[in-house]
Amino acid sequence: MAKASPEHQRAFLVEAVAANALAMTVLERAAAMHLPDHGLMAGAVYQAVWNALTGRDPAYGVNDYDLGYYDASDLGEAAEDVVIKAGEAVFGDLDAIVEIRNQARVHLWFGAKHGVTRAPLTSTTDAVAHFASRTHAVAVRLDSAGKMDVLAPYGLEELFSLHVRPVASLADKAGWNAKCERQHKLWPEIHFERTKLA
Repeated sequence: MAKASPEHQRAFLVEAVAANALAMTVLERAAAMHLPDHGLMAGAVYQAVWNALTGRDPAYGVNDYDLGYYDASDLGEAAEDVVIKAGEAVFGDLDAIVEIRNQARVHLWFGAKHGVTRAPLTSTTDAVAHFASRTHAVAVRLDSAGKMDVLAPYGLEELFSLHVRPVASLADKAGWNAKCERQHKLWPEIHFERTKLA
């Protein structure tokens, strides 16, 4: 599958995410919120592909649903809180954690949390391009016609390789290794590349 055409990989990803009814509900409700440049990202997307490739339940291992949006018009925490509170009303009845964050604000808190200065991001696609692995660098959203749009700045070959490598600029090496250990227990078929802490 890693050597399949980009079109085939995208179609597989769309089908894998769509198989998770909860992910589709999040996508549909997110679209109805009209969040600017939004996307469902992280585990809810790449883990759906892993589950499809390894024959597991579509929602297996998905702990939460990370919903990013990009709005640089107001970088204040209060503006983001308004959107978060609106999301609580929209998603509150779901048996899932839906975490909403404005990607335009990431540079304001990233350094304090990870000890690495990050330049302001320019879009939701730029946000996923800065994830800890190219395997993770994917997001999806529904367009105005209800069709799934895939945001994959590096393509999908890394995701389908079942080999997870950290990026060279990895901020939190200890956190990365701990995440690899957790995920390897859930998906033993996947090779997770740890990083040296020193």
